[in-house]
Amino acid sequence: MFTYSLLAGLLFGLYFSLIGLGLNLIFGVMRIVNLAHGDFVMLGAFLAFWLFTLFTINPVAAVPVAFVVLVMVGLPLYYLLVPRLLRARDPEMLSFILFFGLSQVIQAVTTIAFGTSERSIPGDQLGRALATVLSVFAGHKVATGPVHILGQTFPASWVVSGIASGGAVLLIYIYLYQTRLGYLTRAVMDNRDEAIATGIDVHRVSALAFGIGLGLAAVAGVFAPFMLGSITPAMGAEITVTAFAVIVIGSLGNPLGTVLGGIVYGISYMLMQSYFSTWANLLPYVLLIAILLVRPRGLLGRQVRRA
Repeated sequence: MFTYSLLAGLLFGLYFSLIGLGLNLIFGVMRIVNLAHGDFVMLGAFLAFWLFTLFTINPVAAVPVAFVVLVMVGLPLYYLLVPRLLRARDPEMLSFILFFGLSQVIQAVTTIAFGTSERSIPGDQLGRALATVLSVFAGHKVATGPVHILGQTFPASWVVSGIASGGAVLLIYIYLYQTRLGYLTRAVMDNRDEAIATGIDVHRVSALAFGIGLGLAAVAGVFAPFMLGSITPAMGAEITVTAFAVIVIGSLGNPLGTVLGGIVYGISYMLMQSYFSTWANLLPYVLLIAILLVRPRGLLGRQVRRA
């Protein structure tokens, strides 16, 4: 059971990293707290659900669609809300109020549109996508079914979600460290005033980061039916708390520190599910309190500041 919990925790940890990555990217670039983050994850989940229900589009194929749609939503939303917010005397505190209100609006509109019923996507859909990819590489048809890793058996949906989440994290790493826009983004994250002084168009960089942050939330939402269970319009608040736990564990303002936070959270979550299942729902709150008391900067806080 311990080995199973560790491996499953790694898969879930990669997924939780993806959940927190967009939130931490937005905070790192703009120093604003997006309390509606979980609601954008929820929107990505509903988008994947309706693409599957109406057009039988496999959730894996829905990933780029969800990303692009939420990026397109994020760009105008940035220019509508964030520049005014950043001119405020205390933008971080004001962002709590603003995005909390936005969260309530998104949840209310989604509830009116879709009702409060729980919805889900058949778990074998990700297994079919994995079998299709493996069949291409193997040269023969590969049957769908559970995946065996180091003597342990896991649902294919967990494995696909973990791999896809790790791939998304890798792409963000390449974006931040191997592209010109990524260099500019890290310059704004390091010191916004100095970036302005050097002629960087901080609003263009920030708008793109905001859109990518929402796009990553949507991608996490695509896999939410398989990793978190059924989806409802009210699921956003709990996801936001989980995302905060993940980024606080890693390091606030350091997007790639989210990976460490996600893995720590994922392994802790699965160990709690295995040995103390009745207490598992308390995990994000306990970890938040513990990290804030012992190491408020997060596990990678010191290294980030020295860099």
